[in-house]
Amino acid sequence: MSAIEKISFDQTGLLRFITAGSVDDGKSTLIGRLLHDSKSIFEDQLTSITNTTRKRGMQGVDLSLLTDGLQAEREQGITIDVAYRYFATPKRKFIIADTPGHEQYTRNMVTGASTANLAIILIDARKGVLTQSRRHAYLASLVGIPHLVVAVNKMDLVDYSQPVFEKICQDFAAFAEKLNLRNIEYIPMSALNGDMVVERGDQLNWYQGSTLIDLLENVSIEDDINHEDFRFPVQWVCRPQTKELHDFRGYMGRIESGSIHVGDNITVLPSGLTSRIKEIVLYEGPINEAIAPQSVTLTIEDHLDISRGDVLVKTGETPRVTKAFDAMLCWLSEQPLDPNRKYLIKQSTRMVKAVISRIDYRVDVNTMAHEATNTLKMNDIAHVGLKVQQPLVCDDYARNRSTGCFIVIDESSNNTVAAGMISPAEE
Repeated sequence: MSAIEKISFDQTGLLRFITAGSVDDGKSTLIGRLLHDSKSIFEDQLTSITNTTRKRGMQGVDLSLLTDGLQAEREQGITIDVAYRYFATPKRKFIIADTPGHEQYTRNMVTGASTANLAIILIDARKGVLTQSRRHAYLASLVGIPHLVVAVNKMDLVDYSQPVFEKICQDFAAFAEKLNLRNIEYIPMSALNGDMVVERGDQLNWYQGSTLIDLLENVSIEDDINHEDFRFPVQWVCRPQTKELHDFRGYMGRIESGSIHVGDNITVLPSGLTSRIKEIVLYEGPINEAIAPQSVTLTIEDHLDISRGDVLVKTGETPRVTKAFDAMLCWLSEQPLDPNRKYLIKQSTRMVKAVISRIDYRVDVNTMAHEATNTLKMNDIAHVGLKVQQPLVCDDYARNRSTGCFIVIDESSNNTVAAGMISPAEE
């Protein structure tokens, strides 16, 4: 089996997804149902949440307690942080991020969505498409999530009505036309009762589509990674200096996109120096080809000045190398943006000083309206211009999520204050 075949198999074995929606739409209950019905929780966990449920005077088992782990969340009955959970079925492994529904936790939603393959947006069947539903759909499109599932929850409270479900689907589809959402599926369900989550149940016989777990197990994510543009940010220059490897110089890192073969011509950016791939080395030994997202060590035929932060690309596939670019920026910090000070930008393995040179507009995430502003506060999303002290090697975020994103760091506190997605270059 070739390296490419191996990677394709491994990648289909893990799905990262998020749940989002308005407050009390049942996100945590849905995840609890997935964990419970897929037999992915321990007996002591089930006993603990059963006891907690009884203490509250509730009947049955409150499965939302499996994800609402923070004490403040348990007291309020809401999710205020991103809760990550892992579970597996015979077909696939999953990492779930349960994101907050409140508007003030937009930053948590963006954080959870940044690495997701799929987003589940829950909609309360009684309430229909709300402002927060639209907001989360917009954020999912902003961070480039390839697959979207609209889960119309609490169907048991509308007597499992097909017309109610179809009306919600129509309303959401009309809004989604304005967004860059490629693949949308609609599922009616009752997370509380388990209908259409893992088991189909007996109440939704008019729905002929897949259950949620069937969709999660079978959605194809092989094309979610850019397989065309080879991008290899250097993380470490390996010089063992041992007797056996006295002259060895290898460049270690993860292939963020594309593939590479022994003998391929490569260009080192931002310097522009060129060479050829001599070896591709794994722990197990050398291989002839590698593909994203493998972590490998590369050796080249020439002795070049290459260090951490440089990027190896195939000759002729040169991305942007620039000191100025535009981006969509999500402000994460409680401290507002200071337009007069310098920040650090970490993009891939490179760290550079930068200033936010202008703010074009702030996006009202509830209405998608563009608003003028001269600063950014926590949870604000804006289109900005940035200037950096040293050139960055970057792609448009829509083309390459790995090399098109960055974080902004306050160098005085070392706190991450913003996350950004690089916009296409102006012609």
